[in-house]
Amino acid sequence: MEIKYENVYKESFPFWEKISSADREYICQNSHMFTYPKGRNIHNGEECSGVIFVRSGSLRLYMMSDEGKEITLYRLHRGDLCMLSASCVLDAVTFDVFVDAEEDSQCCVVSGPAFAAVSRRNPDIRIFALETAVSRFSDVMWVMQQVLFMSMDKRLAIFLLDESARTGSDTIALTHGQIARYMGSAREVVSRMLKYFAGEGIVEVSRGGVTILDKKRLRDLAL
Repeated sequence: MEIKYENVYKESFPFWEKISSADREYICQNSHMFTYPKGRNIHNGEECSGVIFVRSGSLRLYMMSDEGKEITLYRLHRGDLCMLSASCVLDAVTFDVFVDAEEDSQCCVVSGPAFAAVSRRNPDIRIFALETAVSRFSDVMWVMQQVLFMSMDKRLAIFLLDESARTGSDTIALTHGQIARYMGSAREVVSRMLKYFAGEGIVEVSRGGVTILDKKRLRDLAL
């Protein structure tokens, strides 16, 4: 049994000690460690890629329209699990999601068919898989709420504040196009709103990204 997987899964899977040693070994034998460069597509929505555990870096899950328009559902960071890339484990998930590496990322990937086979023998695993997927739907519903009911200035303010909190920096090192993809909007719309924010002295826009100058006013817009 690969010790590196055993140690990772013991900390990550609450069901680990409840399943047999044979099933634990089977999961480890059907696990692989991958390093994905920034920008690499990991899951294209069609196949059962498997259960992805993020060791380092960041992944982005998104949906894409027939016209190629993207909307980010949520992002995964160190210690997070992706169950939506394992459609063969979750029969109820009938929509396609895509997964890209936002930055250089190292991930443990458990084979989808192997994880599904073990879950059929162990209800605790299936419950865990469903609970993990359901917990992420609150993030998805928050995105839908923003897209459907919030004004663009409020959505952009929330995005910039969330990015600042996540990175610990007042400079968001993303292009207008990247911000638009994450928000499910058009680049031109984002650029116009950033120009307005800059004119109001709320942010400064440069080649390096967007720097927050007045966090209080940005918070007021986000309310």
